[in-house]
Amino acid sequence: MKLFIISNRLPVKVSEKAEQFLFTRSEGGLATGLDSLHTQYEKHWIGWPGLNVEKPESRQRIREELEKLDFHPVFLSAEQIENYYEGYSNSTIWPLCHYFFSYTQYRQNFWETYREVNQLFCEEVRHLVGSDDIVWVQDYQLMLLPGMLREIMPTLCIGYFHHIPFPSYELFRVLPERAELLRGMLGADLIAFHTHDYVRHFISTAERVLHMDFRLDEAQIDNRFVQVDALPMGIDYEKFHRISSSSAVKPLIARTRAHFGDRKLVLSVDRLDYSKGIRHRLHGFDSFLKHHPEYLGKVTLAMVIVPSRDRVGSYADLKTRIDEEISAINGRYSTMDWTPVCYFYHGFSFEELTAMYYVADVALVTPLRDGMNLVAKEYIAVKDGNPGVLILSEMAGASVELADAIRINPNDTEQIASALAIALEMPVREQLQRIRRMQTVISEQTVNRWAADFMAGLAEVCRKNRSVRQRQLTPETLERILHTYRHTRQRLLLFDYDGTLAPICSRPEEAAPGRELYKVLCTLVADRSNRVVISSGRDHATMERWFGKLPVSLAAEHGAFYREGRGGWHANLHHAPWDPELLELMNRFVERTPHSRLEQKQTALAWHYRETDEWLGTLRAQQLMTALIPLCMRLNLQIMPGSKVVEVKSPEFSKGSEVRRLLRRERYDFILAMGDDTTDDDMFRALPRAAVTVKVGAASEYARYNLWRQSDVLPFLERLAASGSTGHSVRETVTRGLRTVWGHFRNLLTNKKDDDEK
Repeated sequence: MKLFIISNRLPVKVSEKAEQFLFTRSEGGLATGLDSLHTQYEKHWIGWPGLNVEKPESRQRIREELEKLDFHPVFLSAEQIENYYEGYSNSTIWPLCHYFFSYTQYRQNFWETYREVNQLFCEEVRHLVGSDDIVWVQDYQLMLLPGMLREIMPTLCIGYFHHIPFPSYELFRVLPERAELLRGMLGADLIAFHTHDYVRHFISTAERVLHMDFRLDEAQIDNRFVQVDALPMGIDYEKFHRISSSSAVKPLIARTRAHFGDRKLVLSVDRLDYSKGIRHRLHGFDSFLKHHPEYLGKVTLAMVIVPSRDRVGSYADLKTRIDEEISAINGRYSTMDWTPVCYFYHGFSFEELTAMYYVADVALVTPLRDGMNLVAKEYIAVKDGNPGVLILSEMAGASVELADAIRINPNDTEQIASALAIALEMPVREQLQRIRRMQTVISEQTVNRWAADFMAGLAEVCRKNRSVRQRQLTPETLERILHTYRHTRQRLLLFDYDGTLAPICSRPEEAAPGRELYKVLCTLVADRSNRVVISSGRDHATMERWFGKLPVSLAAEHGAFYREGRGGWHANLHHAPWDPELLELMNRFVERTPHSRLEQKQTALAWHYRETDEWLGTLRAQQLMTALIPLCMRLNLQIMPGSKVVEVKSPEFSKGSEVRRLLRRERYDFILAMGDDTTDDDMFRALPRAAVTVKVGAASEYARYNLWRQSDVLPFLERLAASGSTGHSVRETVTRGLRTVWGHFRNLLTNKKDDDEK
């Protein structure tokens, strides 16, 4: 099986020297983790090679060399790099996701190029990927790609990992392209983030912007499920933990110690970025020196800043301000033999950096917002029996796992100063205990474990989606059902109403049946082999008004009332007045929840929240069910959560009990049942295994088949009706029935028009 990893950059840097192309492998955490998957998959990588190449012959040479490594380049023009990468990716999405709203730039050409480049990646994937392959898309530069791939390859197994924070709904909603970006991400089968906070923000945003329904961490889109999960990325723990004893690093450790002498070393390592809190860190260190003069000349802050995005204006301005503030601190406190801040504006080799980790007494990792931050984990991993203290921002994803760090709010510079004092005075024994506990965590949650967990989760949801697709009512399946239907003579046809025979409406009273539905029901009941039953949660007065003229059997309020053909209504339960305390509780939730309403039936109370804000409605539903539990236990009532409704009713009847009543009266050689809600699962469970059970919308483990859209129900029933008895007498019966029903339908329309005018 092939695994295609899609990222903005390939794990190799291509450079040109003397008309020759040089290829240098990257050793980043992502590349390391994904390399561990080579034993299970034939691994390919698609991405930009990091070089602007215009000549076709040069592009071909690079492609041929990279494809020897199973790398497939996507070449970008200088304009695309500027507008897609430096523009929309890093001047629009990056600042917004890191809560730097004022830095966010909106330009139409940024967005158009971002979409254009995502389409370029999509075309490259389409040419390389087979339907049985797996695609794993990486990060915010390619948020549209999963959706684009889903359009052209509906059954492809697609994963997406978002490596940066996902902001709250209130922030993400300001993006003009918010809906398109979300739909792009939701093209994946599995969407993962570093922390549960980001998962919560994403689900809340998708529910509010796209009006989706998530059940915990899962949503259904058409004929597939989308899973959302939190998978914290780790590091290659053993590589870092063993490095201090290597022959290449030992002399570097000695040199680092000699350079900083017997002074305490505080280490800070970052890319140049405003999200890293570098200036706040400097202010905190300045405050520490001011309030703790006893440490003057005894502690040094080694600040490593790796150049990044120098061409972006906000980054160049940040670099200038950092230079000025470091100069101010050094000018204020330095002596002939001591410089408070040692500033390195360049990268270090892996060996040099780990030597600094090993020697450093304190690691100061205080980003204002960070998806994960692996520097914190690397520092802890390198420690091999020697002490050290990690000061970590609570805004970094790593803080969720590293509970033994000194966690601080990076916006509070005085707290940074206090944390430095605590760290420098912490007993060695406590330092070692904290490090050991954090090493236990990161040695288990490694980058290899992260990659394996993601692939396992992706495989599971893709298996589920394949199973769901197999239940789909395909043309072949439909023909088999019709064949059985034609060759049987005693049939029971059971239909839910809302969400099955009629679409869900924001206002339930607007869901009256239309002419086409009457027509197909008339055709079905005209066939003497059929017994048609509409089983609904609606009250029996509404059911009588809508279907009273039809010779169909009706069950209302989940089986509490039933009617045989054109006969009268029967009650399964004697109605008593509703408990005042119960009514008061449910009405209180109506008052507290704008646009919700309480429907009082004879045998059920239904609190509807379809028109309520997604988040508030879900919260209130959970609160209502919690509040109802003790009361309903005392009153012997059942709580039934449904699609945007919480219903309270007697447990003595349900759609399942109605099915059992029907099956006791007659034997059938063909049974069809269709429903869309959790209440219909009771109906499916009560039927024999041979019954044709069809869940409309979300898949059900109790139904044999699925029909994804409610709009497909009527065409399905029309096919069913057309395949039944076609004799002359039946046609006459249908014609007479239609005349009667059309008169009834016309009266309904007239009454509705009068109500609207009122």
